[in-house]
Amino acid sequence: MTGVDTLTQRRIVHRTRGSRHGPITRLMSPSDLGQVVKPFVFLDLFESEGGLMDMPVHPHSGIGTITVFTKGDVHFDDLDSGTGTIGYGGVEWSRAGGGMRHGKELAPGSSPRIQGFQLWIALPPELENGASESQYLEASQIPRAGPAHVIVGAYDGVESPVRAPGGINYLLVMLKPGEAWTYEPPKGHSVGWLAIANGQVEAGERLSAGEMAVLDRSEAPIQLTAVGPEDAVFVLGSAVLHPHDLHLGYYSVHTSTDALERGERRIAELGEKLAAAGDRRTALGATPVFR
Repeated sequence: MTGVDTLTQRRIVHRTRGSRHGPITRLMSPSDLGQVVKPFVFLDLFESEGGLMDMPVHPHSGIGTITVFTKGDVHFDDLDSGTGTIGYGGVEWSRAGGGMRHGKELAPGSSPRIQGFQLWIALPPELENGASESQYLEASQIPRAGPAHVIVGAYDGVESPVRAPGGINYLLVMLKPGEAWTYEPPKGHSVGWLAIANGQVEAGERLSAGEMAVLDRSEAPIQLTAVGPEDAVFVLGSAVLHPHDLHLGYYSVHTSTDALERGERRIAELGEKLAAAGDRRTALGATPVFR
């Protein structure tokens, strides 16, 4: 969409390059920008050789995790989703709910190098201690709206098959050099942000690869133009503001102290059961999510 009056351009109110730890750059945590753009509470930009097999198995509760790839591909092997490949435009969605343990469920694909984002969203009270589930969706299963893959939510007449809570949109976008695009948030989506994987984007201010920008609280359109010689690849999130305080554990985010305590008890129980389960690796070398 284009043609929106430039006077409505959303202002950037926070910019960050996060903090780098080896192949991972942490752009947002629940204790910092996650407080500003909740239900979006955590964002990592990762880049590494092969798959994500160096990630240790770790627990979560109270959140949903969304992994998308901006370069390269990985394989999945899951009892419910079967086997397949996730590359640009595909997604892994895991709803931790009351508890899960994961970290090695994606095996290396055909590409020597991968890049992508892992996002956490805070779940509403009716889901935060509920059942855990995962979806693995190849790019062909994710609908497009212009230059955007609609990873989560619904936009411009298309709806993602990802079973995430309502009131949240998450898009993966590629713009050619000089291409302009305007995102018009759905009604009620006053939270907005974007993070750049590759290239440069003009968004009232010029943003470059590795940056995250938070926009002012508004439902006004977000106008974006790719600048420079490369394609611009970025993710964009918009949502209805999460109305609850964030109660934080090391791997958990909940809406109350009681919900957090229940989640942490559950993931401790899962840890004991996982230790007793032994080696669960598949033929691909991946280890399925434990729930």
